Amino acid sequence: MNTLFDKIWDKHVVQAIEDGPTQLYIDRLYCHEVTSPQAFDGMHSRGLRCFRPERIYCMPDHNTPTHDQDKPIEDPVSRKQVDALAANAKEFGLTHYGMMSPDNGIIHVVGPEKGLSLPGMTIVCGDSHTSTHGAVGAVAFGIGTSEVEMVLASQCILQQKPKSMRITVDGKLAPGVTAKDVALFLMSRLTTSGATGYFVEYAGQVVRDMSMEGRLTLCNLSIEMGARGGFIAPDETTFEYIRGREFAPKGADWDKAVAYWRTLRSGDDAVFDKELRFAAADIEPMVTYGTNPGMGMGITDTIPSMDDVSEAGRASFAKSLDYMGFIPGEKLLGHNIDYVFLGACTNGRIEDFRAFASIVKGRRKADSVTAWLVPGSWAVERQIRQEGLDKVLTGAGFEIRQPGCSACLAMNDDKIPAGKYCVSTSNRNFEGRQGPGARTILASPLVAAAAAVTGVITDPRTLM
Repeated sequence: MNTLFDKIWDKHVVQAIEDGPTQLYIDRLYCHEVTSPQAFDGMHSRGLRCFRPERIYCMPDHNTPTHDQDKPIEDPVSRKQVDALAANAKEFGLTHYGMMSPDNGIIHVVGPEKGLSLPGMTIVCGDSHTSTHGAVGAVAFGIGTSEVEMVLASQCILQQKPKSMRITVDGKLAPGVTAKDVALFLMSRLTTSGATGYFVEYAGQVVRDMSMEGRLTLCNLSIEMGARGGFIAPDETTFEYIRGREFAPKGADWDKAVAYWRTLRSGDDAVFDKELRFAAADIEPMVTYGTNPGMGMGITDTIPSMDDVSEAGRASFAKSLDYMGFIPGEKLLGHNIDYVFLGACTNGRIEDFRAFASIVKGRRKADSVTAWLVPGSWAVERQIRQEGLDKVLTGAGFEIRQPGCSACLAMNDDKIPAGKYCVSTSNRNFEGRQGPGARTILASPLVAAAAAVTGVITDPRTLM
C-alpha cells in the first residue's frame, strides 16, 4: 500500500513528465515580504494576474519590528519590503494581514491557527520552514522565488518527487523533555544532511502523544536535517485542534472533511525508502554547541572530543567551536549566557509561553540576562493575556514584545551583539544568524526559561 506521502502527492499531480518533474497542484500559497517582491515583479513584467487569488495569503513577519508597530518602520530596507508586500497584495487582489492587524503574525504560526492549513493539502511558501504546516497532515515545503511566481501565475509547481522516510520514536518522553528536544536529538543523530532528498513522516507513541504545538515544532525543524519536508498523519489531536477555527470546514462540510482526513494514513504494509527508529528513553533536554543545528547534545553531556569527530570533519568542527568560544570535552552546564529568545515559528506558540512561565513563576529574571519574549502572532499574544501568563512573566521581570520573527534572524531590530551568547528557541544557529558575531545555543522553552532566571545554562529539570 502507498505511504501517506504518496496518497497526498498523487492526488495533486496534474501531469507527470517522463524522466522529468511533476506538475503539482498547490492548495495554499503563503507569501511574506522577503521572497515575494521578485515574484510579483515577474508577474508585472509578463502582464499576468494570479490564477487563484483566493488560495493565496500574505503577511509580513521577517522584517517587522517587535515594538512600536503602530509607527513607521525605521529601517528603510525593511520598510520598503513590508510596503511592497502590501501594495502587491492590493494590486493582485490577495488577502493581506498587515502589521497591527489582529490576524498578523509569523506566517507559519498564523496558517495553522486560522485553519488555513488543513490535512491532505499541498502548501508552499518562499521560506524553508514551510515544513511546519506538515503537522496537520499536509505536504508542505519551501520553494524559491521563481517557483513562487510559478504558483502565483498557475497555482501549480514543477517538482521532482522526493523519496519517503519514516522516523518512529517509541516510548514516552520523560518530564522536562519536549518536542524541541526530540527534533534536536534527531538532528544530532542524523546530522543536517541525513534526510536530504526525503520527505519525512513522523510516527510512534512519542509523536502520537504530542500536542499540535509540539508537532508543529517537530515538523518545523525537518528542514534542518536536510529533508524536503516533514509531516504527521492526522488524528483526533489534529481534528480537535482544527475544529472551529476560522477557515476550517463547518457543519456538514466538517463531517465530510473529517471522514476524508481519517483515510490519510500510511497503510500497515506501506513501503518507505528509508526507515529509522529511536527510543524516547535516550532523549533528555538538548542544547547545541556549534554552528549548525546538528551539533547538539544532551544538556548533561560534554562537547565531543576531536577523536569523536571524523577526520574529514575536524577542520569545520574546530572552526565552529572557535566561533562559539567552546573547547572539545567541555560541559555547557553552568556556562554564562547574555540573551534569551523565546519565539520564532519554532517555539512562539501558546504552549511555549506556558512552558516558559511554568519555570519562571515565583522566580526573577537574572540581572545579567536580556530576554526577548516574542509571541508568534497577535492571537498568541491575546491568549497569553487571557490566561494571565502576562502577569506571571512581567511579575518575574520579563517583557512581552509584539509578534514577528524577531531574533530568529538578523533581518529586524532584534539582533544579538557580537560575541554574546543567546539561548534561543529558534531553528538555526549559523554564524551570524542572530546578528554578526552572535553565538546561538538552540534549546527548548524550558531550557531557555531556566537560563533566563539563573543567568547560566541550567538543566530545567532541577527547577521543575
